Amino acid sequence: MKQQHMFKYFTSLFFVLFVATGVAQEQTKDTITYKTSYGLRVGIDISKPILGLIDSKNSGFEIVGDYRFSKNLYIATELGYKNKTSIEDYTNSTAKGSYLKLGVNYNTYKNWLDMNNEVYLGFRYGFSIFDQTLNSYTSNTGSTYFPGELNTNSSTTTGLNAHWTEFVLGLKVETFKNLFLGFSVSYKIMMSLQNPENFKTLYVPGFNRVFESETGFGFNYTISYTIPFVHK
Repeated sequence: MKQQHMFKYFTSLFFVLFVATGVAQEQTKDTITYKTSYGLRVGIDISKPILGLIDSKNSGFEIVGDYRFSKNLYIATELGYKNKTSIEDYTNSTAKGSYLKLGVNYNTYKNWLDMNNEVYLGFRYGFSIFDQTLNSYTSNTGSTYFPGELNTNSSTTTGLNAHWTEFVLGLKVETFKNLFLGFSVSYKIMMSLQNPENFKTLYVPGFNRVFESETGFGFNYTISYTIPFVHK
C-alpha cells in the first residue's frame, strides 16, 4: 500500500510539473517578439566602377537607396552617372549623362524570426538627361572591295532626354547586422526618347543599350547599409 501511495504521489507531482513547464513555455513564447529594422538603406552598385577599371570606354557610378514603410513594401530609387562609348559596324558614338529611377519593391520572401532577407519584385520610372556624341562614322554605301569613307568629324548634341519604365527582379541578403549584398535584373520599356539629328541614339545612361524594339535590360550588384529609425 505504501508503494502505491508513493507511485501516485510521484505521478501527480510529475503531471503538475509537466503542466507547469508547458504553461511557462507558452508564456515565454508569448513574451518573446522579434523586431525588424525600419529605416533608410543606402548603398552603391559595385559593378559599375569594376566595369570602368576593365573598360575605360564604360565608366560610371550608381547610388541606390530604399525606405521600408510596411512589412513587405519599400520605396526604392537609383541615382547615377554613365559615360559609355558604343562601337558599331558603321558608327562610333559616346553617350554620357545622369539618370534617376524611382519606384517600389515588394518582398515576396517570408523570413524566419529576425532575418531580413529579400526576394523582391519591383517597378521603376526612369528619367535621363544626356549628351550624345557621334565620334566617327563610315558610310554604308561602299562594298567589300570599295568600303565607304570614314568620317572622323565628331558632332555633339546636348540636353537630350529619355523616359522609360522597368520591371525588376532582385534579392538582398543580410550578411552582417544591417549590411546587405544584393543583385537585380531589369527589363526596360522606352516611353519617349530624343535622338540627335540624322542619328539614332544607341545607348541611354540608366537605360543601357536601346534595341530596335525600344526595350532594354539591366543588372546591378549592390552593397548597402540600413540606418534603422524604428524597430517593429
